[in-house]
Amino acid sequence: MNKLLFFFCLLSLSAFAQTQPNISPADLNGMRAVGSPADPKVKEEWRKYHDHAQITDFCQRMVKAHPDLVKLESIGKSFQGREMWLMTITDFKTGNATRKPGFYIDGNIHGNEIQGGEIAMYTAWYLAENFYTMPFIRELLRDRVFYIIPSINLDGRENFIHNPNTTSTSRSGMMPLDDDDDGVIDEDKLDDLDGDGNIVTMRRKNPLGRWKVDPNYPTRMVPARTDEAGEYELLGSEGLDNDGDGQVNEDNFGTYDPNRDWAWNWQPNYVQNGALFYPGTLPETRNIKNFVLAHPNIAGAQSYHNNGGMFLRGPGAAEDDPFYNQSDIAVYDVIGKIGEKIVPGYKYFIIHKDLYTVYGGEIDWFALTRGVFTFSNELMTTFKLFNQQPSTTQNRFQNQDYEEFDKYLLFGDGYVQWKPFKHPQFGDIEVGGPKKNYLRNHPGFLLEEDAHRNMSFTLLHAYQMPQLEVFSIKKKPLANNLTEITATVYNSRIMPTHSAHDLKYKIERPDYISLKNATVVAGMIVENEDFNQTKEQKYTPQTIEVPNIPGMGAVKVRWIVSGKVDKVTVEVDSRKGGVVSKTE
Repeated sequence: MNKLLFFFCLLSLSAFAQTQPNISPADLNGMRAVGSPADPKVKEEWRKYHDHAQITDFCQRMVKAHPDLVKLESIGKSFQGREMWLMTITDFKTGNATRKPGFYIDGNIHGNEIQGGEIAMYTAWYLAENFYTMPFIRELLRDRVFYIIPSINLDGRENFIHNPNTTSTSRSGMMPLDDDDDGVIDEDKLDDLDGDGNIVTMRRKNPLGRWKVDPNYPTRMVPARTDEAGEYELLGSEGLDNDGDGQVNEDNFGTYDPNRDWAWNWQPNYVQNGALFYPGTLPETRNIKNFVLAHPNIAGAQSYHNNGGMFLRGPGAAEDDPFYNQSDIAVYDVIGKIGEKIVPGYKYFIIHKDLYTVYGGEIDWFALTRGVFTFSNELMTTFKLFNQQPSTTQNRFQNQDYEEFDKYLLFGDGYVQWKPFKHPQFGDIEVGGPKKNYLRNHPGFLLEEDAHRNMSFTLLHAYQMPQLEVFSIKKKPLANNLTEITATVYNSRIMPTHSAHDLKYKIERPDYISLKNATVVAGMIVENEDFNQTKEQKYTPQTIEVPNIPGMGAVKVRWIVSGKVDKVTVEVDSRKGGVVSKTE
């Protein structure tokens, strides 16, 4: 380029720059997408899965970045000694956190169901990062407190992430057990024959086998038709017969189920497969029970599992249906049916009717032992692959949606291609199939979307916990230098301060409504104001015990006080509805 042309180029660029508006550094970062934090203090990637060290680091960074919103504690250790982190999220500058209605969240009770931990962490992150910019979030944290445990099954999660597994193994924790009753513990574990970190399927060519390669998807094995010859036999999951007993992988790490270890309708292993020796065998479940019992303000709870795309409510077993009162079911129905709109493809179901029977499950322990409205979400569904119902509702070997999704959106990254291996027992075989973090676990871009949608469902549930206010205080002079004071307490959300189950079995104490700054002669609940029907509370009349404040409803109480009254304060103290007061 000659000097004259270079000079004119500089002039042109200078003139162009002068015609452009001033560009701030924030503009260079791009425009904020609505619903997302503009410049989060905690930078985090939501398209990956975090191990325990990364979860710990995330929690610590959250506390450092948001000291007025996030507190961190360990509620105990896992079987292998890992800290069970719990984040408490609320506006600590507004009221006593332990007296706000509490919402409990956990994930990953099954070791391989790792996306539950991500969604729990995403919820904590989203609440804290949007506190100052979104009025809804600010009000939510002013009025509520969130208790978030990213992972219950820390040991199983760590094993799934760092060690070879199938899509379904490491469901259990890591307590050693003699699964094959040969007197030796965990001696025939999974073997990663090709060293790629995935336990896939073994196949062997056999003209008498009843399996063949799908001609459209070469990683996929399908049954041969009844009238055609097969090409292969399937030999099970990748592994060796390590103990020479003629079986492969039959004594892997733990085969118990942490979601069968809870003390409501617990059944022994011969009734409920996966149960251990007694309810509360595992330190992880005991840690959670101790925390929940110490926090009676918990009114709502959410557990994250995979997969199937479901909002599940209890009961887990048909015989517990009578414990779910119609008024409680009405609360579940409102939240569950809105949830079907929030997360397309997910369905609102009842565990024992629509899934299978579960004895000793966490969801029933929360709902029926503590009176807490509780959902369990089964994350990920084939609907999310192409935003439509699967091509068939029949079994896995007649549904090619995962193979098509891998072909067109993952470009082959979801499967291990078949490769040969010289097996000491089976001879010449091939290994291949879906990677451990495909099928049940979300691909990255779907993980972030589902995290937000499921979090939104959870925030809907938390929003509908009791919201109390002293609606009115009325004073009426009476004869003999007495004054009548009537207070109306209103609950503006659908969830009552006590579930019907709680009321029937007296799980939690009544709500207290107290009158301050007055000499109380008598106190009563107003049952019908029009007909002046009341029920007197003869003892401690200053603090009236109200059994329940219904959802979208009100209660009235009345006091007769001595003398003329200028200003009085009415205070409401509810375990699950919080503490509010009004002075008039």
